[in-house]
Amino acid sequence: MGITAAMAMTTREMFGELNAKKGERMPVVFIGHGSPMNALEDNPYTRSWHEIARKIPTPSAILSVSAHWLTHGTHVTSMEHPKTIHDFYGFPQKLATFEYPAPGSPKFADETKKLITSTEVGLDANEWGLDHGTWSVLTHLYPKADVPVYQLSIDFYQPGQYHYDLAKELRSLREKGVLIIGSGNIVHNLRMMRSDGGAYDWATEFDAKVKELLDKGDHKSLIEYQDLGSAAQLSVPTPDHYYPLLYTMGISDEKDKHMYYNEGADLGSVSMRSVFWTDSDLHN
Repeated sequence: MGITAAMAMTTREMFGELNAKKGERMPVVFIGHGSPMNALEDNPYTRSWHEIARKIPTPSAILSVSAHWLTHGTHVTSMEHPKTIHDFYGFPQKLATFEYPAPGSPKFADETKKLITSTEVGLDANEWGLDHGTWSVLTHLYPKADVPVYQLSIDFYQPGQYHYDLAKELRSLREKGVLIIGSGNIVHNLRMMRSDGGAYDWATEFDAKVKELLDKGDHKSLIEYQDLGSAAQLSVPTPDHYYPLLYTMGISDEKDKHMYYNEGADLGSVSMRSVFWTDSDLHN
């Protein structure tokens, strides 16, 4: 699957131990989820997801902003028992019948709706559920599926600034024990995938540029990623997998430090870089 040697480092080796105490603000995580096959596989990506969960206090609920729920308008799932959505084709039957039976969280869905005042938010009690951008990751973070999970949709008709600003309205959820996860990929060009030869130069260039801008705190340039040149255009041919990054950027604040894990590319054109924001102390 194109895993590089650098990616074989454990999360502990990459950023040490996270000293998160119960009652502290929850972290914010952007996860490069890659192929849905990661749900079934044991590889450096999935092993790092296991490590991350050990460093986070047990959430009251998880809010996922997945690249795979694109809507007109903004919606939040509010059912008691969200279904497992198999929003893909051409994969083994074992994946097509995979179930992640986590409970939903109508309570936090309603709280999220109330927090967002910039637009009307629809409560979805029947239609959606948990798509593979959510469950392929959570099955490794929380394999018992015992933490309530709900999703926020991405209004595909709105620009990056809209999503970044909307995310800021959700910050107080962190104080209430909600772990917010953005699930997508910084570089995501499925038309250019290849099984050998390593990452394309343009994919490496844009992934490194995003890291550089995050380190500088230059959110404006990241929101206006279309202006970052041809590497950006090739890396983000459509913004669906990029927008979850903007949500996690907006939910983070000046108190947070950020760190990276799963740095590297899969299949030449899919960045697996993930970003973790926390105001907790780190040590080796």
